[in-house]
Amino acid sequence: MTAPLTILVICPHFAPDTAPTGVVMTRIVDELATLGHRIHVVTSLPWYAKHRVDPEWRHVGWRNRTEDREWGSITRLDPFAGDDKRNLLRRALGFVGFSITAAVAGLRAGERPDAVLVMSPPLTLGATGWFVSRVRRAPLVFNIQDVFPDAAIETGAIGNKVVIAAARILERWTYARSAAVTVLSDDLADNVRNKVRRRRRDRVVVIPNFVDTVAIRPADRLTEYRRELGIGEQPVVMYAGNVGFSQSLDLMIDAARALPAVTFVINGDGSARDNLEMRAAGLTNLVFGDYQPAERLAEVLATADVHVIPLKRGLGRVSVPSKTYSIMAAGRPAVAAVDSGTEVPRLISGSGGGLCVPPDDSKAFIDAIRYLVDHPVEAATMGDRARVHVEGNVSPAAVASAYADLLARWS
Repeated sequence: MTAPLTILVICPHFAPDTAPTGVVMTRIVDELATLGHRIHVVTSLPWYAKHRVDPEWRHVGWRNRTEDREWGSITRLDPFAGDDKRNLLRRALGFVGFSITAAVAGLRAGERPDAVLVMSPPLTLGATGWFVSRVRRAPLVFNIQDVFPDAAIETGAIGNKVVIAAARILERWTYARSAAVTVLSDDLADNVRNKVRRRRRDRVVVIPNFVDTVAIRPADRLTEYRRELGIGEQPVVMYAGNVGFSQSLDLMIDAARALPAVTFVINGDGSARDNLEMRAAGLTNLVFGDYQPAERLAEVLATADVHVIPLKRGLGRVSVPSKTYSIMAAGRPAVAAVDSGTEVPRLISGSGGGLCVPPDDSKAFIDAIRYLVDHPVEAATMGDRARVHVEGNVSPAAVASAYADLLARWS
C-alpha cells in the first residue's frame, strides 16, 4: 500500500451529476479516500442530464461553491453549458470557460498536492492541469476517457481544418507535459503512443474503468421502470447512455421497423436525440426514456432483455463506452456493433457475454437481436457469463489501487 497522498482532481463531472465519466471519477475518489488519501476535487455543478445546471443547484452564489468533505473538498463551478447541444461553437466556448475557471480554482483548492489528476474530454482541461501542476509544483497525470480530437473527427462533429490542427497541437502538447497518461484500453494506448516521443511511450498506462458489482446486480426484468415507460412483458432491447453522434442509433430505428414484436428503448439524452425522435415518428415499438438518477441505474439496466453498444465505424480504437461494464454487471447480454478487434468486442467475445457485429451494418445488427430474442435461455446464459467476468476482473478497489500506485510513482 502506498503512503497517503494529497491529490488534486480536476474533472468535468462528479456526483450527483449523471455523466458516466462523473460516476467513474466519483467512485475512484471514494476508493482513494478509503485507502487513506486526501483529495480535493474541482468540477462543475451538475448539468449533464439537461445540458444546463440542475435547478436545485441554482441559488445565491451558485456559480462557485466549495463543500468540505471528510477526505478533503469539492469545488463546483459554472460549466458554462448552453441549452442547444448541437451548437458546437457554443459548447467549445463553454469548455474553454470552464477550463479557465477550473485553473483558478485549482490554484486555491486545498493544501499543496502531491499529484494532479485531470480527466479528458474536454481536451482543454489538459492545459488547465499543466498550468495548475506547474504553479503548485506537482506532477500531472492525464486521464483520457475518449481520444480527442480523433473521436470528434470520426463522427464528423468537427471538420474545420484549422480547429482540427489546433486540437491536435494541444493534444500532443499535453501528452508531452504529462508525467503519465492513462487510457482505458490497449487500442487507446496504441493511439496515444503513436503521438508521443519513443522515450515517453512507457508513460502511457492502461487502467480500465471499473464497474460497481455491488450496486449493479442482475435483477428481475419486470421493473417499475417498465411500467413508467408503458412497457409490458414483451422483449425489450435497450440503448442506455449518451444519445450523440458517436453512436449509430439509426440501427435501433432500423431494428424497430424490422422487429415489430420487440420493444426498443433509447434511454438518455444528447445532441442527436431530437433528430432520432423525428426519424422514429410513428414507430409504436420504439420508446425514448430520460436519464434516471444514478441510484436507479441497476433497475434501468434490468429493464432490458438485451442491451446494445453501437459505435460508428472507426471509433472503436478511440473510445471505450463505460456502459459496457455496467451491462455486463447487470447480467444482460449485449450486441456490440463496434470495430472488430477493438476493446469492446474483445470484452464481449472473451467473456461470452453477447454477440459482436460490424459497425453500421443494419442487417447484421437486426439478425443478432433477432437471435437473442428468439433464444432467451442462451441469451440469459450469456448475461450470466458477462457477470462472472466483471466480478473477477474490474473491481473499483483494484482500479483505484492502480491509480494510487501510479500517482505515488510520480509524486
